[in-house]
Amino acid sequence: MDLQKNDLSDERLCRSAAAGDRAAEEELVKRYLRTVRVCARPYFLAGGDSEDLIQEAMFGLLKAIREFDPGRDTAFHSFAEVCIRNRIRSAVTTASRDKHAPLNNSVPIEPPMLGSAVSPEELYISREEEIERFQKLNAALSPLERNILSLFLRGLSYREIGEQVGRTVKSVDNAVQRIRRKVAGTFGDFSES
Repeated sequence: MDLQKNDLSDERLCRSAAAGDRAAEEELVKRYLRTVRVCARPYFLAGGDSEDLIQEAMFGLLKAIREFDPGRDTAFHSFAEVCIRNRIRSAVTTASRDKHAPLNNSVPIEPPMLGSAVSPEELYISREEEIERFQKLNAALSPLERNILSLFLRGLSYREIGEQVGRTVKSVDNAVQRIRRKVAGTFGDFSES
């Protein structure tokens, strides 16, 4: 990172990140890594470890970076802490629910690492199962949800997604929550079959 990025305020870095400057986003992540760890430290995640909580906290930080509005007259630091803590609390609450037990027993969707001791048959079966899971997920999502998921996975903020699909930020958030429930149901059901 160059010295100029280090000298910029968090708010200016957020504006740059919103304009697509990945270096600005990375600088904010570096600046707030300690805050992420401090926020995650007092919590316990059922079925997870401290790194899982830190990962959830990082998602909260990324949301803060992508959705910060300097026009609201709030310091980025305050907004980031709220987003980080909310994401952690949500993860802890979600993990404590029994209805998510199938996720803890699910099969990973990533292909095996190269060099691992996997037979060609196991590799073929794994790929076939992966294709089946994605077909089930595709069938469970509406065209709007598939579009929103694609944009979300590309890193767009809810506001940017809303502009592209012609929906409000709240509507996009509702769709993302529906997608998460459907993903959990699809992959949970798959792991039991």
